[in-house]
Amino acid sequence: MRRLAWLALAALLACDRGAETAPPPTEVTEPAARAPAAPPQPTEAVPPAPAPDRAALMARAKMVFGVLPSEAASTANPITDAKITLGRILFYDTRFSKNQEIACNNCHKLDRFGVDGERTSLGHRGQRGARNSPTVYNAALQFVQFWDGRAADVEAQAKGPVLNPVEMGMPSEAYVLQVIESIPGYAPLFKAAFPQDAKPITYDSMARAIGAFERRLITPSPLDQFIAGDAAALDQAQVRGLQTFLDTGCTTCHQGVGIGGGMYQKIGLVRPYATLDEGRAAITHNPADKQFFKVPSLRNVAKTGPYFHDGTIETLDQAIRTMAAFQLGRDLIDEQVASIRAFLESLTGTVDTAYVARPTLPESGPDTPRPDPS
Repeated sequence: MRRLAWLALAALLACDRGAETAPPPTEVTEPAARAPAAPPQPTEAVPPAPAPDRAALMARAKMVFGVLPSEAASTANPITDAKITLGRILFYDTRFSKNQEIACNNCHKLDRFGVDGERTSLGHRGQRGARNSPTVYNAALQFVQFWDGRAADVEAQAKGPVLNPVEMGMPSEAYVLQVIESIPGYAPLFKAAFPQDAKPITYDSMARAIGAFERRLITPSPLDQFIAGDAAALDQAQVRGLQTFLDTGCTTCHQGVGIGGGMYQKIGLVRPYATLDEGRAAITHNPADKQFFKVPSLRNVAKTGPYFHDGTIETLDQAIRTMAAFQLGRDLIDEQVASIRAFLESLTGTVDTAYVARPTLPESGPDTPRPDPS
């Protein structure tokens, strides 16, 4: 009995020594927050969201985007084979730039989905403009041309860069005609393209030929096959992406056969967007038009970066996030961005390589002006 008492006393003393040597507790000024209980984990994989109804989505897409035509027809400039032949040659001819180094194809490369991949394009004497060069493919479907809409159609647009001192640098329309008339092979081409005109070679007819050529630069895509009734034309990710694109509100601006290009819109509609470019206001001189630009077409958008009017957006994902945030006030999660990107990749169309093949240019004549680097 005495032995058991001594053992109990020894155990109590050992407990006291342990408490004395233990570190003091950390000071706590307020009760520690309790972490929320983790939700119970499913024992089986969560099934994916149900696949969109392809038939319903097909009908919805057709209503929003319409049916892509094979050409952007114009009653003011009917398309003929002769005009197209002439327009294709003019599009590739560098002799309509002052130093004979730049053609339409320099900034709108037909073998690169109609762009040069530059933030802004290289022009006469190495100068660069202030805006990104948009693709020429499907451009004739759009309601106006240039970012600020200063040209009504592709024919009017074709006249601008030739005389722009930063772009092709030609001093006057008269000088352009002097070059054309000095090249013997152009006379029969213009006569064939404009047989009813008493004077076939004019600055207007040059632009009409280029415009006729551009009016068939149409690139049908998997989306167009889907709209036409081929339910298998889009893969599952692209179908989900189309659903996301529609539900997110992107079609507020990007609608019609061009999937854009049918209206003006302010950049920074919901949240202010930092840019010094006044946009359409530089043309209209109306303060209400500041930072308004033509909404670009999204056809071939996966191939036509960099993006926006100033070419400052490098990646498609960045463009998607930025547009959602500044135009719609929506901050997309990664899955939404990836889904919309999958849909946008379905807008990459088929280029008719035979149609855009580089032609043989007519040879210069003895009176053709020499390159002028000034």
